[in-house]
Amino acid sequence: MPPSTTKPPRIAVLADSDTRWKWGALTAGRIVPGPSMEAGALGDTQVTTALDGFLLRGRATPTARQLAEVGVRADSLREVTAVEFLRTMARESYDVLVLSLVGGGVQAMLHGLARVYEDRADRPVIVTGYVGVVYEKLADGLLLRHGADLVLANSRQDAERFRAVYDGVGADSTTVTEVALPFLGGTPYTGEHDPYTVVFAAQPSVPDSRRDRTYLLDRLIQHARLHPEREVLLKLRSKPGEHTTHIEELPYQKLAQRHGDLPPNFQLVYGNMGEVLDRTDLLVTVSSTAALESLHRRIPTVVLTDLGIRETLGNHHFTGSGCLASWDQLDAGHRPAPDEEWTARQGVCADGSYPTAFDAARERIAKLLDRPGGLPPVRPYYTPVTAPGYLPGILARHHLGPDGTPLPGAPAHDREPGPVRQIVRRAARGAYRHGVQRVAPVIRRMGEL
Repeated sequence: MPPSTTKPPRIAVLADSDTRWKWGALTAGRIVPGPSMEAGALGDTQVTTALDGFLLRGRATPTARQLAEVGVRADSLREVTAVEFLRTMARESYDVLVLSLVGGGVQAMLHGLARVYEDRADRPVIVTGYVGVVYEKLADGLLLRHGADLVLANSRQDAERFRAVYDGVGADSTTVTEVALPFLGGTPYTGEHDPYTVVFAAQPSVPDSRRDRTYLLDRLIQHARLHPEREVLLKLRSKPGEHTTHIEELPYQKLAQRHGDLPPNFQLVYGNMGEVLDRTDLLVTVSSTAALESLHRRIPTVVLTDLGIRETLGNHHFTGSGCLASWDQLDAGHRPAPDEEWTARQGVCADGSYPTAFDAARERIAKLLDRPGGLPPVRPYYTPVTAPGYLPGILARHHLGPDGTPLPGAPAHDREPGPVRQIVRRAARGAYRHGVQRVAPVIRRMGEL
């Protein structure tokens, strides 16, 4: 069903966290043929295609504050279960569907959509991908995403790795399409600000131990004391009680509260990462995707080695980047120089190629929308034949049976829950977050006695 020349294509985005909503919505605006967002646009962005947003109900469903911080507006946005979403897809007609979910969620939706559209050729083009750096569970995550019409790779290196995995198991690798991260952009760095500003981009789950997170916070505060002429910012992803893509058991805010007097040039900040980068002179992180945003602008960027260069931290991804350094080196005035060849392979696009980074995806989607007779059936690599001991459990988590149909007892309502149900749901979600951030760490410490 090709989009009309006068009517913008209709897009749906299903996301399960604030960061994935950001990736999915911004990606939709860049890959759909026709008018879309200006390349590099950040902040309060309006996608100029017809966009309906769906938030998959779960532990990481974003709050209103988190959604506002992302700054992407949609024509509609509502919270749904997997079954509710599939029923909406059966009723509504979309040109493009972006699945911005964890791998298991993508796989469940692919099987559910295969069932919804099994006797129809007018299905949407299905797109999925990753919200940032892929440094773990490469094969697992990729095979759970197989079956989409486009599996987006955020860099040349990722595209090569993705195709190698699919080819290695005999799966179709032509769906892998090289793009870039959709939230790169902003004003290129031209020189030091007044005051010189150091930003540490925190991550919810890296590192995950109290000792390591306390160490990083102590070193950041120490840097502020050693350099009183600098402004030192701790950029936080979420507030206590909120969840993002990964669970944060030990929020830096709580660790900072126990620190006593903090130097006057040190502060905690929230908000859009692009706006924080506007005043950054040195970006420091363990392995956050913010490093790629910073490198794209040519801001001096450091990936810390203090806790080692390890796969569990994700900083091994930056070997060869020229950005690896320690707090001791930073305290002494070290300024990193990124390797241009490395950044080019990582989709950073600091060379000015960003406006064309999504051309291949747009062209592929346009051809699929114009395909005579509609699109072929959705065929994931995992089936009850290829993964009989793995797939049923993934589908059951989303109340789907092995054939992609809703299980008995799956949520059946298609309307917004009433006030009482909303209160109960918020209370249950709050209890879960309290357990993760307060009860679980205490139990863990007791187990270590």
